[in-house]
Amino acid sequence: MTTKTLAGKVALVAGATRGCGRGIAVSLGEAGATVYCTGRTTRTQRSPIDRAETIDDTAEMVTAAGGQGIAIQVDHSDSAQVQALIQRIDAEQAGQLDIVVNDIWGGETAVIWGQKFWEGDIHKNLNLLHNSIDTHLITSFYAAPLLIARGQGLIIEVTDGDTLNYRGHSIYDLIKTSVMRIAVGMHEDLKDHGVTALAVTPGFLRSEQMLDHFGVAEENWRDAIAKEPHYSESETPYYLGRGIVALASDPNVAQKAGKTWASWTLMEEYGFFDVDGRQPNWGAFYAKVLEQAAQG
Repeated sequence: MTTKTLAGKVALVAGATRGCGRGIAVSLGEAGATVYCTGRTTRTQRSPIDRAETIDDTAEMVTAAGGQGIAIQVDHSDSAQVQALIQRIDAEQAGQLDIVVNDIWGGETAVIWGQKFWEGDIHKNLNLLHNSIDTHLITSFYAAPLLIARGQGLIIEVTDGDTLNYRGHSIYDLIKTSVMRIAVGMHEDLKDHGVTALAVTPGFLRSEQMLDHFGVAEENWRDAIAKEPHYSESETPYYLGRGIVALASDPNVAQKAGKTWASWTLMEEYGFFDVDGRQPNWGAFYAKVLEQAAQG
């Protein structure tokens, strides 16, 4: 990507420390945007899940890609911190905010797969809901007025999956489908104000944590296919990032409001590539997997 289609635009990526958030932030920078990269983890404060990635690293990657990265430590569950963030963006950018991406999650170690809803610690589950749903609502609550004031802009919710099919864990399923519904509700409230709200999802993601899980790096990720054959159709976090760039660059993006769009459906429409030159289509791939399983 060399075209600076988002030059002069201002974006906020909430939850830009790692994974899709980082990939989205860097992709927006690659397209020329100024990107506020927020999260809890900095070089002086270790990740709550003990990861090495920081918002400082992400901001530097945004700048290196061709945009302007600005790292601000924010706990998006704290409304006062989010309000202060939006006030700072308002002051520094003369009221301009064009793109808001809600990718706050951080629940990788909190979800215990195979655990039923009546098992485990209810308080941990409620805290997970607070960190993964309330944070999105708080961020949009304070950010939306800036977009509405200018009569334009895009608010994007990042989820997992583009259907209402069960996601294998009751709390995880509630979170990811709730995020989809947040986009529906925001669309209804924003549609008369020139602001578009929608949701997006990646496919099988090669995030930093997933690479670590399989004991590989991005350079040799294919080695993991022996352990997990489905990994052959995986994608980097930049793939969804480039899909979001395409959406933010599309003058007709309002036609997609209120719906959930997958990286592969966006690829089919806009024709972008992942950073490794591939165009993975997790939706088509997994549909074949299910078909083969049904046939025995």
